[in-house]
Amino acid sequence: MTHIMYGSPASLFSGKARAYLDWKGVDYREVSPNLQIRNEVIVPAVGRMIIPVMELEDGTILQDTSVIIDHFEAAEGGPSVYPETPRQRFAALLLECFGDEWLVLPAMHYRWNYNEEWILEEFGRNMMPDAPREQQVAAGTMIGQQFRGFVPMLGINEATIPGIEASYEALLADLDAHFAAHDFLLGSRPSIGDYGLIGPLYAHLYRDPASGEIMERLAPRVAEWVERMVKPAQKLSGEFLPGDEVPQTLLPILRRMMAEHVPFLETTARMFGAWHDENAGAEIPRAVGMAPFEIEGVTGEGAARTFSLWMLQRALDYLHSLEGDDRAACDDLLRQCGGEKLIDFELPVRLAYENHTMVIASE
Repeated sequence: MTHIMYGSPASLFSGKARAYLDWKGVDYREVSPNLQIRNEVIVPAVGRMIIPVMELEDGTILQDTSVIIDHFEAAEGGPSVYPETPRQRFAALLLECFGDEWLVLPAMHYRWNYNEEWILEEFGRNMMPDAPREQQVAAGTMIGQQFRGFVPMLGINEATIPGIEASYEALLADLDAHFAAHDFLLGSRPSIGDYGLIGPLYAHLYRDPASGEIMERLAPRVAEWVERMVKPAQKLSGEFLPGDEVPQTLLPILRRMMAEHVPFLETTARMFGAWHDENAGAEIPRAVGMAPFEIEGVTGEGAARTFSLWMLQRALDYLHSLEGDDRAACDDLLRQCGGEKLIDFELPVRLAYENHTMVIASE
């Protein structure tokens, strides 16, 4: 028996997990969850319908891509997607957070405002591959209503779309320039940062047809990187750049994170701290209200998602573990990309992801 990943080609985070598992050479098979799997496997184990979910050979259930990746990093050994040197590892963790938690804006915008008809049919085909097209469309529409409902909650609307598109096109240009010189973010081996970016950039922004045309036209080298990520030519291959180098071509991407994403995370952290003070012991909600953001001069409000704070905490925990020259090197990297606020930033409460749920970390 091999491991099973319950996932879908159209799923953003399935794309992240799949790319990693394929590069790592994990023995697994992917199963698209039907109603039976949903009701008998995923919901009983996780408490809600979500993908990807990994069922290990011994029956253990893993949920969340970072948890899945960290499990196989420990279990499989071999070359790691986590660089050993401080600047590279810290940069990779930051970019995982940026990809997972901020690039969901362009991913969801382009899917639902450029590819809606296509994705509804795709959902239906995945759920009912042998059904007539009319039934597939009906099933896809039913599934799609839930995802379509996330769009306004993320702050995607007529007022913010110009900023989201300008930011995404600028990001594509910066990544295209970087991939002119490097196969991956930090050399010839994919890092955890690459896997953070591949979820949105593959499943929504490359694979959805209208979005894919935009990427191919504006940033063909990004499209080539996507193909390298999702179809690794050689498993467990490549090296990170020597000398703990974070290429200058990555600094514009990190600056974008510091300018757009980090202020939103800071506000989310303050809101979560206030929520926690008033609700000690309560179950942590997925969001603690709507927080303002600014993107390419356009302002909006999006759900202040608590999971994003856990992703930021992963990077900050690594930063806080460093001392001496290693810490100084990462602080200098933050100054180079406008991230000075993260040097002394502390989350109001430590978080943990236990039993598929966000909880307050035990002391």
